[in-house]
Amino acid sequence: MSLARERRLYVLGATLCVALTTCSRNFSERGSPYFMALLTVAGIVYLLAIRELFANASYHRRVVIVGLLVAAACQIAFLIQPAGADDDIHRYVWDGRLQRLGYNPYFVIPSDPNAQGLHTGETRTLNNPDLPSLYPPGAQLFFRAVTAIHESTFALKVAFFLSNVVIVLVLLDLLRYRRQPAHLILVYAWNPLLAVEGSSHIDIVGALLLLLSVAALLRRWRATAAVTLGLAVAVKFLPLVLLPLYWKRIRIRDAIVAAVVVGILYVPFLNHGRIPFGSLGHYLKSFRFNGPMFAILHQVASASLLAWLAVLVGLATAVWLRRSVPEFATDQFAWPMAASLLFAPVVFPWYLLWLLPFLASPSTLLIILWTVSIIPVYVMWHLREIEGSWGALPNWVMVVEYGFLVMAAVTIALRRNTGSAVRLDKAK
Repeated sequence: MSLARERRLYVLGATLCVALTTCSRNFSERGSPYFMALLTVAGIVYLLAIRELFANASYHRRVVIVGLLVAAACQIAFLIQPAGADDDIHRYVWDGRLQRLGYNPYFVIPSDPNAQGLHTGETRTLNNPDLPSLYPPGAQLFFRAVTAIHESTFALKVAFFLSNVVIVLVLLDLLRYRRQPAHLILVYAWNPLLAVEGSSHIDIVGALLLLLSVAALLRRWRATAAVTLGLAVAVKFLPLVLLPLYWKRIRIRDAIVAAVVVGILYVPFLNHGRIPFGSLGHYLKSFRFNGPMFAILHQVASASLLAWLAVLVGLATAVWLRRSVPEFATDQFAWPMAASLLFAPVVFPWYLLWLLPFLASPSTLLIILWTVSIIPVYVMWHLREIEGSWGALPNWVMVVEYGFLVMAAVTIALRRNTGSAVRLDKAK
């Protein structure tokens, strides 16, 4: 390994760190021109680093250590910033508080006059106050556990940060177990979305549980793999589309145990024996953000039908991968979720946190590019400050985000076809 390549990666890491830490100081002005410029620079630098990381077979151990320190500095810079006035994390505090006070978060409406005495300074500004919670029971119990230790948004941010630390440790173990170069951990750790959103959203906990499931599956710890997948689904339902990838890799009894565990998580929230879903139905029918495929198809089909279509697309992708690529590969777990999100009615940047632990392969380059091309959607936060309300995402944002992906997909396909043609010519 030449020192020049090592130094080049150091320069990219330093530039990424400066861009993201400076960006964090403007977190309260998300979407502003200055914030967007800094985050865009971070995204471009990240892609340049990806090229270096995938192009080189190995780096000295010190590069990995320095790289992880850079990642930690970026993430801590965002960790210490106060949450936005109506960020989701305020809802997390509210849900945890309600449970500890003996209330069911699936039925209590935050704006209800009878509930005003339950609020604190950190919960009065939560978003969508006219709706009860929609988070599944695994997320709810996590909120309760953290707020029992300390009831604050900062306590939850610390818990999410620690979840990310565990993800890094598990990924390093997976890379070592599969005899892959350790520097690929930086594909995950340097992603700008991880720094911006990783300490603010419950998705990082779900990603950790899913990664633990995949790690257990790789080692053929089938019961552990099934239960941790169930726990990930109990945080958010997105990993349900991965079920075909577990086919014949876990036993029926393992699946039953996982289903029982998830069922037990629902017990504290049952209403006359019925499983509550809170405002999930309203969310699927009414919420729209950054979902162009859904918007196009919604002109000819109902929202409920399209919600099922998103699930079916993810499941179909998983079935295809399970049948066509029988050998185990961690990158397989990113594609079904990405396919499902592509057809979803709402695609916030933090939803992509679920994909990040499974992107340590050039085969997932298109998804890696999506984690950067989604950056323009942050302009919506700035527009909301100007207009005073949350409106429709400008069309140009989705054109940039998804147009970039289409061009990248075409380029990748053409290069693969050209490479195949060259190999055939040489074979002749």
